[in-house]
Amino acid sequence: MKPPSPPPPSERTKRLLPWVVAVAFFMQSLDTTILNTAVPAIAQAMEVTPLDMKSVLASYTLSLAVFIPISGWMADRFGTRHVFASAIGLFTLGSLLCGLAIDINMLVACRVLQGMGGAMMVPVGRMTMVRTFPKSELIVAMSFVSIPTLVGPMLGPVIGGLIVHYLHWSIVFLVNLPVGLIGLLLVWRFLPDYRQDNSHALDIVGLVLFGSGVALLSYVLEIFGEHRLGNLEILGLLGLSVALLAGYGVNAMHTRYPLLRLGLFRLRTFRSAVGGSFFSRLGLGGIPFLFPLLYQVGMGFSAVQSGLLVMPQALAALGLKLIVPKILARFGYRTVLVANTLILGGLIMGFATIGVGTPWWRIALQSFVLGFFTSTQYTAMNTLVYADVTAEETGAASTIASTGQQMSISFGVAGASLIAAFFVPDDLRADPAALIHGVQLAFVVLGLMTMASSVVFMPLHKDDGGAISRHKG
Repeated sequence: MKPPSPPPPSERTKRLLPWVVAVAFFMQSLDTTILNTAVPAIAQAMEVTPLDMKSVLASYTLSLAVFIPISGWMADRFGTRHVFASAIGLFTLGSLLCGLAIDINMLVACRVLQGMGGAMMVPVGRMTMVRTFPKSELIVAMSFVSIPTLVGPMLGPVIGGLIVHYLHWSIVFLVNLPVGLIGLLLVWRFLPDYRQDNSHALDIVGLVLFGSGVALLSYVLEIFGEHRLGNLEILGLLGLSVALLAGYGVNAMHTRYPLLRLGLFRLRTFRSAVGGSFFSRLGLGGIPFLFPLLYQVGMGFSAVQSGLLVMPQALAALGLKLIVPKILARFGYRTVLVANTLILGGLIMGFATIGVGTPWWRIALQSFVLGFFTSTQYTAMNTLVYADVTAEETGAASTIASTGQQMSISFGVAGASLIAAFFVPDDLRADPAALIHGVQLAFVVLGLMTMASSVVFMPLHKDDGGAISRHKG
């Protein structure tokens, strides 16, 4: 089924669309980075340990992973403009309720609601971009979209630190309200409305199987090592989650319009982009959880100081966005992704050398270099997804890519917390020195995981992605 053929987008639309999409992306990135900085303060207010706050972080990304799969179907059935606007509205409502939460259980529930709205933002935004811009303009357009969104990670840690230090922790969620209202106004005025008049029925069975499997798997990762359940119970839940996901695979093969079109994995570029993105983000996704633990709980920095130490990472990413298209055009996707992933792994392990007494300028320098290569990684992976997909497959490709991305972030947060908890015994978690040592070892493990993910990019050919990067090998 081909997507509709609306009038070609005007130059005004192509000029304004990246900014419209960026507002929503900015709100999500601002929310995440502010919350990461505020984790210790919220944990203290709710009388839980900072490591227990992983449920607040993981519940949001898990909610994204569960609900993202229906984003493509929703956009085709109801139109990109209506779905994108509804997503912003739901995310804003969830933010308001998070600010009113009175305990960690309520906060987790409201974060799930936030995730339901956020699940529609990234895939529908990317889908709209891909359907508006030709492939030859996609890297530049995607890079441009990311530039204003990087203001979120740059400002988030500092704003979060100032809020926690001078105001109440609930304000970290309430700052989303004005941004959400601005986003709604821009979407209704400028976002193109792509849809399919004869869209197929939703794969309900696939949604139940896949959503249940992913949710259960994430839960197992969250509770593993915390002695809530015995080993047999853990193994039973793990086996059930694998069975549910396998059941989805069988269902997808016998369904005309499956929830996720797994046939796209026959494309080498798509397979490498999605698979490589998933495994590399397992390591990268856990870093934002570890930084506040290292800087605030371990090294004794204030929330404001912790935020300032993260800012160089966003500054580097902001500047590099302008030259990533040139890097890809010069060296090609395969060379860039393989080399960049190995470098990233080494840089992550470099944070294992940071501890009490490390000069602030060295921490800032390491963060700056990490942001430089992280930006290259994300832009390359996000655009390679669409290198060989057809126009009618863009919605399905965006849905699968976004689902894999959010699953990896959710698993990355849970995995980073699990690794840190493994290296820090329960009776030593209040000891800053022990916590620093455990976080340092966690950085080593995450770095090795990231380096190992470079293997997924090696099957790429030298000229793969040339239609987007204009690299001819």
